[in-house]
Amino acid sequence: MKDWRSDRIAAALRGDNPMVIAHLSASFAVLGDTQFLPGYCVALTDRPGVQTLTDLPRADRLSFLSDMEMLGEAVERVCSARDPAFRRVNLEILGNTDGMLHAHVWPRYGWEPPNLVGMPVWLYLPNRWTDEKWHANSAHQEIKQQITTVLDVLPRDVVNAG
Repeated sequence: MKDWRSDRIAAALRGDNPMVIAHLSASFAVLGDTQFLPGYCVALTDRPGVQTLTDLPRADRLSFLSDMEMLGEAVERVCSARDPAFRRVNLEILGNTDGMLHAHVWPRYGWEPPNLVGMPVWLYLPNRWTDEKWHANSAHQEIKQQITTVLDVLPRDVVNAG
């Protein structure tokens, strides 16, 4: 069987992607592969073949952006309740490495190194992305469940693109 990481969207649609938190209106909320910033999540398009936001019709773009914002709110609520050093959430759509539309939802904390706390997370050393000790695992099930619980109660209304 093919590893779910080779086609994350197809795996999510099949129910085989273990990182999925919830299926939102235009995306899957998924736990990030690395958890050096606890609560890191991604809004992953639910449409195979969509690489950029502009690949979608305007109404679907707004749905994806609404999902990103809603996931950001859920991460903010959960992480601020779990850690008093929580500072904020950064939302990013980059698309430089993975060829599918996705948005990063990064919780940021006061305990981060002083030289990185106000900088993009991409400036962290490469071992934060590759070292097994930072990979999401069963120890992250609690935060995943907490984010699921918050997503379940947030309104899912999208502004009409008219």
